[in-house]
Amino acid sequence: QVQLVESGGGSVQAGDSLRLSCVASGRTFSSHAMGWFRQTPGEERKFVAAISWSGGSTYYTDSVKGRFIISRDNAKDTVYLQMNSLKPEDTAVYYCASHRSDWPDSHLSSYDYWGQGTQVTVSS
Repeated sequence: QVQLVESGGGSVQAGDSLRLSCVASGRTFSSHAMGWFRQTPGEERKFVAAISWSGGSTYYTDSVKGRFIISRDNAKDTVYLQMNSLKPEDTAVYYCASHRSDWPDSHLSSYDYWGQGTQVTVSS
């Protein structure tokens, strides 16, 4: 059974940083691309960032480019999202997800396993 467990969310001030972690189990972590998505109440879940199986390729939605960094440690079965210069509009529940293959994209349907989510709240 595949499980993804996020941690690292919290309440911060605008301009602060947070690092989210997601530990995976139940499948060969290094064989799958990973992604981070976020969702606010009443809105659809949206793509934030993704990383290839090796970590050699990363992708970001435009609104977080230059502020967020996705990385992974295949030895620890863990994917990270370093979030810097946080803004109130970054407030959301953040979800990590495991891609069906080793190369990422931004489509929700490409990811077959999801974590439970972690809340990030940024106040001005």
